[in-house]
Amino acid sequence: MAKARLQIIPLGGLGEIGKNMTVFRYGDEIIVIDAGMAFPEEDMLGIDIVIPDFSYLIENKDKIKAILITHGHEDHIGSLSYLLRDVSAPVYATRLTCGLIEGKLKEAHISNYDLHVVKSGDEFKAGSFKFGFFHVCHSIPDSCGIYLRTPIGTIVHTGDFKFDHSPVDGEQTDMYKLAELGHRGVLVLCADSTNAQNPGYTPSEAVVTRSLMEAYGEARGRIILATFASNVSRIQMAVDAAVHYKRKVCVFGRSMVNVVNIALEMGYLTAPEGTFIEPEEINRYRDDRLCILTTGSQGEPMAGLSRMADGSHRQVTIHAGDTVIISASPIPGNETSVGRTIDSLMKLGAHVVTSATTRVHVSGHGSQEDLKTMLSLVHPKFFIPVHGEYRMLCSHAELAESLGVKKQNILIGENGSVFEFTNRSAKINGKVQAGPVFVDGLGVGDVGNIVIRDRQQLAQDGVVIVVIALEKGSNQVLAGPDIVSRGFVYVRDSEALLTEARDRIESVLDRCEAGNVTEWNAIKTQIRDTLGKYFYDRTKRRPMILPIIQEVK
Repeated sequence: MAKARLQIIPLGGLGEIGKNMTVFRYGDEIIVIDAGMAFPEEDMLGIDIVIPDFSYLIENKDKIKAILITHGHEDHIGSLSYLLRDVSAPVYATRLTCGLIEGKLKEAHISNYDLHVVKSGDEFKAGSFKFGFFHVCHSIPDSCGIYLRTPIGTIVHTGDFKFDHSPVDGEQTDMYKLAELGHRGVLVLCADSTNAQNPGYTPSEAVVTRSLMEAYGEARGRIILATFASNVSRIQMAVDAAVHYKRKVCVFGRSMVNVVNIALEMGYLTAPEGTFIEPEEINRYRDDRLCILTTGSQGEPMAGLSRMADGSHRQVTIHAGDTVIISASPIPGNETSVGRTIDSLMKLGAHVVTSATTRVHVSGHGSQEDLKTMLSLVHPKFFIPVHGEYRMLCSHAELAESLGVKKQNILIGENGSVFEFTNRSAKINGKVQAGPVFVDGLGVGDVGNIVIRDRQQLAQDGVVIVVIALEKGSNQVLAGPDIVSRGFVYVRDSEALLTEARDRIESVLDRCEAGNVTEWNAIKTQIRDTLGKYFYDRTKRRPMILPIIQEVK
């Protein structure tokens, strides 16, 4: 019997940073690795988060054997609660990751789930797949890479990784397992490309420990440290430095409070009794005895640090003498908002320490030498760079080629590409539906590109509403036209413009009456066209025009 083909289908994480999700299909069996989310870009007005399009998985939900999670960062677990509303499959993840996932599922009121706690080194079977977990270093404990053994060959998915020889938790990336997999033969390697353009090795987390100790030692007032909520390793360093300098630690930001509580409970975060204090206790301590941990390292408007910077935080007011440490580098696209936050903090008299000037942050992702080490250990036949914007995928592909992977065996695709393999060949064979799904409040996917475009138009040029009352039957104008403008022009200064607009609407209504046009939609379209052209000629702006016709008996 001919062997089924192996398909690898990324639904997120290619050509972008975030919302990582990859489907592995052999015959009629599917394994999913990761279910992440991404933060909205600046032009996605009002959007809370962005998740992958699950259409392909929902269509094939009876074929899904397991969902495997590499680690607990939002860009790998953030959309799982949305996926599990439509798909029921066992989820496998390490202990801390399971703790973070459970917190998210409780918040989303999902009670019917099947969560399996795994350890690195564990191996499982699901249909034709055997899958196993191996430890990798990243900026959150309990991170793993995953290998899948299929009837036509082994696939290795690195997850997010770097090679760190002095990690905070003492656990190094499992080079022995990678070498063993490489020695046995790996058909396909899918590897993290986030830092594929950075030369050299990514420095060890130990570098940050030293820098934080120095920054804490120099600080005279309060220390306010902002980092990613899920960066448990960094939080541990911040707590260790606070304990060393006899400072109490107070945590702000809902997501950080959740992660710290889960990590403390599970033993991934350790601190002497009495280190952590409640927000209402901070006024009892001198400034030089306090360390505040908060979210907002990316300048997000609603996060703790941004609210402290603009004076809207209820419990913490920044004052001269505070040292603010931003222990994260801006995600591409967030530089402006991070810069704005730093400016505001400095205006308030705070001393700001960032990764641009001091080693208070190192990446959790491997740079070029780390990526070369991974390729050399695994020695794959075929290679797919994943997790990164297009230029990063291309840089990673060039590295693989320089290490002897044949050019024709390196496949660069995009979300939705179907990579198809036999044990001798590889090709991109078609596409499945993939793309961003916007989450706005409680609505998932109900805000599409058209709604976003409307929001952009409203934000740029405003809205003009035209209200007319027509008599039922005769279509005679009984009242109006009245014009209401918001965000387009200041009405008091533009009376001549709006009077002329009113005249133009009246002549449209006269024309419609003379031509016996009674269909409301036709009347509205003519009003919209006439006003749109007039406003553009006079102001070079295109406000949204909403004609409202009321029928009066």
